[in-house]
Amino acid sequence: MGSTLSEIAQELKGRNKKVQLIYAFNGTGKTRLSREFRLLVDPKDSTEERDSGVKIIYYNAFTEDLFYWDNDLHNDTELKLNIQVNTFTEWILVDQGKEASIIENFQHYSNTKVLPKFNEDFSEVSFSLPQDVGAIDNIKISKGEESNFVWSIFFSLLEQVVDELKESDPTNRSTDIFDDLEYVFVDDPVSSLDDNHLIELAVNLAKIIKKSKGLKFVISTHNPLFYNVLYNELGLNKKKDVCYMLERHIDSTFELKEKKGDSNKSFSYHLHLKHTIDQAIEQNQIEKYHFILLRNLYEKTANFLGYSKWSELLPDDKETYYNRIIQFTSHSTLSGEVVAEPAKHEKQIVTFLFNHLIDNYSYWKEVTTNV
Repeated sequence: MGSTLSEIAQELKGRNKKVQLIYAFNGTGKTRLSREFRLLVDPKDSTEERDSGVKIIYYNAFTEDLFYWDNDLHNDTELKLNIQVNTFTEWILVDQGKEASIIENFQHYSNTKVLPKFNEDFSEVSFSLPQDVGAIDNIKISKGEESNFVWSIFFSLLEQVVDELKESDPTNRSTDIFDDLEYVFVDDPVSSLDDNHLIELAVNLAKIIKKSKGLKFVISTHNPLFYNVLYNELGLNKKKDVCYMLERHIDSTFELKEKKGDSNKSFSYHLHLKHTIDQAIEQNQIEKYHFILLRNLYEKTANFLGYSKWSELLPDDKETYYNRIIQFTSHSTLSGEVVAEPAKHEKQIVTFLFNHLIDNYSYWKEVTTNV
C-alpha cells in the first residue's frame, strides 16, 4: 500500500538529512510534494502574526506564480512583469541591493543580451534589447527566459541567506528573519536551460549547499543530468538513505523508493526509452521516431559501458544496420529528403536491434535487477 504526499513529506522530514535528492518523472507530483513539505515545516498562514521567523524557503511552480505579466492590452506598448512583493524580494532587492547580481545571473544562464530593468519600488520589471541588436524596449521574454529570471532572483536570495547564516552570532546579522530557517526545497529549477548551463547551475547550487551551515535541503527534479551532477558534486554515493525516486501508483498513492547510484545506474530516461520501444514492439505500432529512440538507447548504453562509438554495440553486419538507423534518424529538413514511414521489414529491424541490445549486454540485466 502506498502513502499520501503528506506522509511522504513526513518521511523526508523525519530522516533529518542535510541533503535529500529526489527523481520523478513529470506529472508524478513533485510540486505538490514541495507544497506539502512546506506546510509541514511551516504551517502558519502568511496572514497570521508569527512568533518565529521563516522556517523554509522554496522554489517551485508557486514561486513563479509570484511573477505575472501586464501585457498592456490597450496600447500594447508597456509590457512588464509584475512582482508580488514579499519579505524575500524586498530583502534581496531593497535591503541587500542584489539587482545587478540577479541581472548578471539571468543574462549568463539565458545566454542573452536582454536587459531587465526594475522600477523604483521593485514591484515590476521591464525587458529591453540594447542598441547593437535593435534597441527594442518593453519586449516580452519567452517562458523559458521568464523561469530563468525567477530562478536568478531565488538563487541570489539563497546565496545571500547562506552567507548571512554563516555569522554564528545572530546579533551581528543584517536581519533576523532567517534565524529560524531550517529547510530549503528546490523543485526543478530552470528545466529550459541547455545542458552546459544546466550543469553549471547544478554545480553552483552544490557549492552553496556544501558551504551552508545548519540548513537542510530537499531537491526534486525530472532531469537526469541535473540529478547526476548534484549526485556527484555532493558526494551522495558515500551517503545512505538520501537518494530516492518518487513513484505514483495507479490508486493515486505514492512511494518514495531509495535508489543507489546515479540515474544512469538506477533509473531515468533510458528506462523510459526502453519501455517505450518495448511497448511499441509488443503492440506492433513501430513508427519512424522509434528508430530515433533506438539510436538514443544505443548511445546511452555505449556511453555507460565506455565504448567510443555506439555502432560498436551493433550485431555482426554493423555497417548495414548503422546506415539504416542513420537514414531514419536524419535531421534533414529538406522535403525531398524526408524518409518514408518504415516498412514491415524495417520495423523488424527495430525489434531485432532492440532485443540484441537488451539480451547481449549485462548492463541491462543489472539495471533490471536494481529497478
